[in-house]
Amino acid sequence: MRRLSRRRPRHYTRRVASAVSIVIVAADSGASLRECVGRALASSVAVDLVIVDNGSRDGVPQAIARAYEDDDRVRVVYNRANLGFGPAVNVGARQAHGEALLVLNPDCLLEPGTVARLLEVLRAHADAGVVGAVVCSADGTPDPASRRRDPLLRRALNTVFGRAQREGEDAKFAGVNVAGPIPAAAVQVENVSGALLLLSHAAFDHLQGFDERYFLHCEDLDLCRRARDAGYSVWLAGDVRVTHGKGGSSRQRPVFVSYHKHRGMWRWFGKFDPAARKPVMRVLVAGGIMAHFALTAPLLWLRRGHRS
Repeated sequence: MRRLSRRRPRHYTRRVASAVSIVIVAADSGASLRECVGRALASSVAVDLVIVDNGSRDGVPQAIARAYEDDDRVRVVYNRANLGFGPAVNVGARQAHGEALLVLNPDCLLEPGTVARLLEVLRAHADAGVVGAVVCSADGTPDPASRRRDPLLRRALNTVFGRAQREGEDAKFAGVNVAGPIPAAAVQVENVSGALLLLSHAAFDHLQGFDERYFLHCEDLDLCRRARDAGYSVWLAGDVRVTHGKGGSSRQRPVFVSYHKHRGMWRWFGKFDPAARKPVMRVLVAGGIMAHFALTAPLLWLRRGHRS
């Protein structure tokens, strides 16, 4: 009898029954992507992985595809170009079959029970649309981005000029970051970090995914805001800590990342902050964002040169 080849056609998309589909966007993410995938597959609940490659040149997505070619839980989608983070997640979501979607940065390392706990929080609240975790540096320090307020112009200025330190005196000094220790329980918040986001697949579809006019940064703030505007609640699982390595690709191109961060903030202001939409204020905000980028970009470039 002729032996059938185990190599699958490129269009192979066998449906995998899973509770959660994990979407990972890679863009020259380096070796950390391998560990991220291995840790994700060790989850205590059934998962499948969709790795969306944004034109990487490091060969890692291709190596992962070969390593897991017989594992129906892993698929790699090649964009052949860098579409941006949000557009790439949307591509991956269209390939996903789980009842929930976990958007995961390639430098985030899950513990076996992480996905199960996030799913528990999502299911515990009927109106829950987005659930995040406390993302931490390698030494365990929580990233303030794990729970942020909407970056309204007033809050952003309080943060930039240090007035947010007086938040305890008067609420008008509140900044973008929430002061104080993070509760070790599930708490409702305005925004969670885009390094790790769990959504019901139905909610993601209802929101029509990420706004693809963001290339990199602030699309998570946009998604959380639109989720709340649509009647969903946003939750932080304060008892879930996830190590976040802050991206190999970001370290290699800090000025590129900073440019898109500033560009994304400009778009967020224009969409959601009435104060920033007034004609005179709009010009001032645009000028301030451009000036901040112009001042910080040379320093980022010099730091990059020093590290290399």
